[in-house]
Amino acid sequence: MQTFFVQIKCRLGKTYAVASELADREIASEIYSTAGDFDILAKFHVDADVDIGRFVGEHVQTIPEIADTRTIITFKAF
Repeated sequence: MQTFFVQIKCRLGKTYAVASELADREIASEIYSTAGDFDILAKFHVDADVDIGRFVGEHVQTIPEIADTRTIITFKAF
């Protein structure tokens, strides 16, 4: 199992729409609104053989109201 986070920058006024679409797709384990450079922080868990870059490109970045993303790959939870 791989765990990673994606910071999501939404188009103006579209944060709730993006969060709702992520929730509807049932691909994120947790979704948070944030302040700062990004609007949403989403946590994902995928199988070890899943290509994270492809997963983000096909399942996250395809939401039209997303302007930018930053993926944070994690190694170990303490």
